[in-house]
Order: sequence, then C-alpha cells, then structure tokens
Amino acid sequence: MLTSFSRSTAAAFAGLLTLAACSSTPQPKFQQELFETGASPYARNFNSSTTDSCEAARRALLSQGYLTTMTRNDTVDGTKNFQPTGDTHVVVEFHVVCTPGEEASDTSMVYVNAVQNGFALKKSDTSASVGLSVLGSLSLPIRSNSDAMVKISSETIPSGKFYDRFFGLVDHYLQTVVRTQPVANNRIETRLLPVPVEATAPVPVAEMPDAIGKAASVQPASGVGVAP
Repeated sequence: MLTSFSRSTAAAFAGLLTLAACSSTPQPKFQQELFETGASPYARNFNSSTTDSCEAARRALLSQGYLTTMTRNDTVDGTKNFQPTGDTHVVVEFHVVCTPGEEASDTSMVYVNAVQNGFALKKSDTSASVGLSVLGSLSLPIRSNSDAMVKISSETIPSGKFYDRFFGLVDHYLQTVVRTQPVANNRIETRLLPVPVEATAPVPVAEMPDAIGKAASVQPASGVGVAP
C-alpha cells in the first residue's frame, strides 16, 4: 500500500514539473548570445591584403548571381532574390567587411553577415458605395482586390556550413586571381645638377703665311739695289 502511494506521489510531482516547464516563457534568441572569444563562423583569416580579400569576396558573390555594390575597398554588399512559391519571396542580403590581420602586414580578416528576409503575398479587399440621387438613398457597393508583398520575417543566417562554403569560394578566387603588389617604399635620394659653364669664343689668330707675305711686299730685302 505504501509503495503504490509513493509511486503515485512521484508521478504527480513529475507531472507538475512538466507543466511548469511548459508554462515558462522561452528565452529570446538575442539573450542567448554568448560573445565567446573562440572561433566564429562569421570570420576567417586570409594571407592577403584587405583589398585583395574584398575583391575575391566580390567575385565570389558575383559568381553566384548576387547583385553587388562596392563603395569602398574594404566593404562589399550583395543581394539575391529567391521565389520558393508563388505567394512567398525571399531576399538574402550579404554584408562583407575586410580588416587588416593581426599576424602580418599582408594578412586580412574577413567578416561576413547574411540576412534572410521573407515576404508573403497578402490580399486585401476594399469597398466603396455610390449614392444615386435619382433612386433616393440607394447605394451600390463596389469591391476591389489588391495584392501586395508584405515583409513577414528577417533573420541572420546562423548556419556555419553556409559561411564555410562562402569562405571556401573566396579562397578559390584568392588563389586564381592575380593579386596586387604594394609598391616598395624605398628612400629616394635627390641631388642638384652642376651649373653648366659657358664656353668663351676663341680670339681669331692671323695666319702666318699671309703676315709674312705682307711684310715682304712693304720692306725690300737687304743687299738689293734700287735702280735710279
């Protein structure tokens, strides 16, 4: 008798615990953020500069049909539309940021965030009445239907495998695309050129044969008589 009473008491206590667990409000997802310092599915290190990493990320998104915008060398945004059914629409938004790495000057860290926005087709009925003065207060209802896509959800994609595939494609383009090479920062030495020296024109010298000939014609040679 005591054993059966103990079993029934334990069963009732377990039932109360189950009801209490079901009735408790679930914790929101934003309060479950751990902010751990370990490996993150949203970041990856690359042995390349920030410019090359963002260019590879842009090519990776373009190769998968994303419409990209690149306003700066360290940021890439991309969007892609999906139509699962006739009444639903999904838009995936990519946001990529490239920052310098921590190990060396030629390394970078790429952060990525993808948001999935859901839209659904909603139908709404509108009615209006028209009064006819000829028939008195008679009014005729007029109905019209309008369809519109309404945003019903927006959530960051948390799947680690989803980002692993993206980073793998980025690494593929880093290996196949020619990278930019930084210009060597060598010291440039400058020296003044010497001032050019102006050359003076030489003084003309009389030719010796002409001078001797002129002197002989003016003064006669010694020992030669002159006829009277």
